[in-house]
Amino acid sequence: MAPATYEVAQILERNREQLTRYCANSWQVRTLHALRKCRTAALGGHIDRCSDPACHKLHLSYNSCRNRHCPKCQGHKKEEWVRAREADLLGVPYFHVVFTLPAELNRLCLYEPKLVYSLLFGTAWGTIRDFGGNPKFLGAKMGMIAILHTWGQNLSLHPHLHCIVPGGGITQSGKWKPTKNKGKYLFPVKAMSRVFRARFVAGLRREQGKRQSPSFCQSLFRHNWVVYCKHPFLGPSQVVEYLGRYTHKIANGNHRIKGLEDGNVRFMVKDYRHGGKKTVLELSDAEFIRRFALHILPKGFTRIRHYGILSSYHKRTVIPELQKDLGRPKLAEKEPLLHRKCPACKKGNLVAIATFTARGPPNHWREQIKKQINRSI
Repeated sequence: MAPATYEVAQILERNREQLTRYCANSWQVRTLHALRKCRTAALGGHIDRCSDPACHKLHLSYNSCRNRHCPKCQGHKKEEWVRAREADLLGVPYFHVVFTLPAELNRLCLYEPKLVYSLLFGTAWGTIRDFGGNPKFLGAKMGMIAILHTWGQNLSLHPHLHCIVPGGGITQSGKWKPTKNKGKYLFPVKAMSRVFRARFVAGLRREQGKRQSPSFCQSLFRHNWVVYCKHPFLGPSQVVEYLGRYTHKIANGNHRIKGLEDGNVRFMVKDYRHGGKKTVLELSDAEFIRRFALHILPKGFTRIRHYGILSSYHKRTVIPELQKDLGRPKLAEKEPLLHRKCPACKKGNLVAIATFTARGPPNHWREQIKKQINRSI
């Protein structure tokens, strides 16, 4: 993909003195400053040389912030994670299930994000686990991968979980049992929605105690909650594509930004109320940063979680045995991720030969890079 014309970092840089005003806490401020400095001289860097003798060019690279909210740091992490999950795939149908919290809980998400999002994870898995354990629906132990997203297209608060659920589970005898219709049907969505709502509200009452009024908790039952379950993926390639699309996605990627004029930000959004039609939304810098900061997760909070037979504890033993019985899907071979290609010749690998701090590269390296540039002109 070609480099983005505009970046979130540009918005943060031109508002660097006002970031504290747009954030709810110091952790959000620290995160935004990290994103602002990403791949700039402020974080130091390294000198790389192409390994191809015919090229041998030097390249100056600045360090990345490695923050999970950064638009520039997710590509490599995403690919590493996806490849690790490919090794765990089974030759069975997979479902895409989405658990969404209603807008009435948005205010609580702002002040108690850790509590609300942890409760969302636990309630969603409890719903899938218990429906799977019920002999009426399946009667087997299931698995799930859950990925937290907190945003809508316009950067408003919209907490929901994207979940991948295999179409079946392990019985007490250790055998695989598919869901109904040979794994092509999961569970009744309306029943899951009611159970999900009742359990979440019960958990909120338990965690919040007297801090939440009975009338507020009761108001959460006025409307149906949304649990969405798509038809199973057509094949393992679709599962992998889904993983890559959602796992390390952030609130607003650089490629969505279309303009940064007059202290405003114009970015592309999909209007799902009108069939997903693409349109351009314009916000002031202050409002864009305020909305972006809403989606900075609490320090140390895990946004991708594995449950049941897909948890790290079980998959070391359970998954290999299931793959023997159910088979492993054949996926296209990919090049290893170990090396960075030289941007000049596209053949050699970049090898770091020196590092430097925020003060910049030593003078002798500066001179060598200048000579290389002059020769190429």
